[in-house]
Amino acid sequence: MNNIQERAAMIKEQAAKLNKKVYNDNTALSKAIAPKMDMQKTCSKLVTLEEAIRKSGLKDGMTISFHHHFRAGDKVVNMVVDKLAEMGFKDLHLAASSLQDVHKPLIEHIKNGVITKISTSGLRGDLATEISHGLMKEPVIFRSHGGRGSAIKNDELHIDVAFLGASSSDPLGNACGYSSSENAKSICGSLGYALPDAQNADKVVILTDDLVAFPNIHNAISEANVDFVVVVDSVGDSSKISSGAIRDTKNPRDILLAQQAAKVIINSGYFKNGFSIQTGSGGASLAAVKYIRECMIDQGIKASFALGGITAHMVKMHNEGLIDRLIDVQSFDKVAAESLKNDPMHKGVSANEYASADEAGSATHYLDIVILSALEVDINFNVNVLVGSDGIIRGAIGGHPDTAADSALSIIVCPLLRGRIPCVVENVTTLITPGSTVDVVVTEYGIAVNPRRPEIAERLKKAGLNIVDIQILKEQAHKIIGDADPLPFGDKVVGVVMNRDGSVMDVIRNIVD
Repeated sequence: MNNIQERAAMIKEQAAKLNKKVYNDNTALSKAIAPKMDMQKTCSKLVTLEEAIRKSGLKDGMTISFHHHFRAGDKVVNMVVDKLAEMGFKDLHLAASSLQDVHKPLIEHIKNGVITKISTSGLRGDLATEISHGLMKEPVIFRSHGGRGSAIKNDELHIDVAFLGASSSDPLGNACGYSSSENAKSICGSLGYALPDAQNADKVVILTDDLVAFPNIHNAISEANVDFVVVVDSVGDSSKISSGAIRDTKNPRDILLAQQAAKVIINSGYFKNGFSIQTGSGGASLAAVKYIRECMIDQGIKASFALGGITAHMVKMHNEGLIDRLIDVQSFDKVAAESLKNDPMHKGVSANEYASADEAGSATHYLDIVILSALEVDINFNVNVLVGSDGIIRGAIGGHPDTAADSALSIIVCPLLRGRIPCVVENVTTLITPGSTVDVVVTEYGIAVNPRRPEIAERLKKAGLNIVDIQILKEQAHKIIGDADPLPFGDKVVGVVMNRDGSVMDVIRNIVD
């Protein structure tokens, strides 16, 4: 009996010790976990813009980048560069996916030495005019959208700090171009041109005017790529996205060109079930979609996907069942932005997924038809979309050479004349898209087909379209206008146009008044 009692006492003592150990271990574990739990609640990346700049390690001579999804409504570039100037930074390389009229304040920052290099797809407005006259010591480097994406990924264009505006973000940096919040202020839709920067920059700063709770589920940019989040009053004015080159046209000439472009598509041999299409910026090329829609309905034809800058017209056709999927690198209006938010068959893609020559799966490789605008086309079908006939930079390369090179059928839509300026010329002012990648040129005076595509010319002739030699179009323009005075170019190179493969395509020289 005593042995049994002793055994019971021993077991009880051991149990007490074990319970004490478990209690102590749990207490220690709780104390260890508690700080982590608190940290999860407070682990945000929220800082002021100045703190973000200081913590990023940015130094003079480094490269900063921006996207242009708010187009003429962008507020981020000026805001950030103003702050950098205030903080005393110098000799910075500004690498933006494109620059607009709204970025005129950069002129003073260039004069003051804050910005000494620029890489971009395009320039417009007073900034472009000043640079065309020789404002900068170093030439601006121009790349297509696909070329820029490749250059960033390959580290040819190394970004030290990316400043990316987002319509919404949570405190950790999950960000996108729309918001589920009722407080959404600045909706831009796709962030396709920001994604290469977010994925490859050394440091990434998200600027947003709509901070939402974690997690911001439908994010385009992952918090894994974000270092700092800055809340500002406004990142952009959404109402100014659909303006300038992507506005709807009511110009009778543009409508005539759109109708002719639609007829080319319908009779090209590529207009059949499952075809894919992209329309570039420019009133006529965008308007062509309306006429294509009518023919698709009449003939019972459906497209597999529409690509590029997505508009309300494309969304309408998608909702009508005429286009299966929308692949969106840039939303050109609020309707497209809302569709991207709500429709699982409307997909946002990065610039690399859109048009990189290095990406086997980039969407342009699977593109059947593209309709593009032009400032000039020459007798060898070369195209200029960047420099005006006055020698002033006034446009953007965009995805022009990317889509022309990769599509099965590339159609350029441009008038024979703009006022007293010929658009079909002997030689383009600046080479942007090589004639070897251009198939058809549509003007109001006739349609020229590249001799490299005789089968297209034959199909269009059989359809009764007015097919003319491009040399005849050029001569007709000359007959109306006469000889143009040579442009007063100087000796200074103000711009370098890069090919998709990273080689130099052409240079732009300063214009002398």
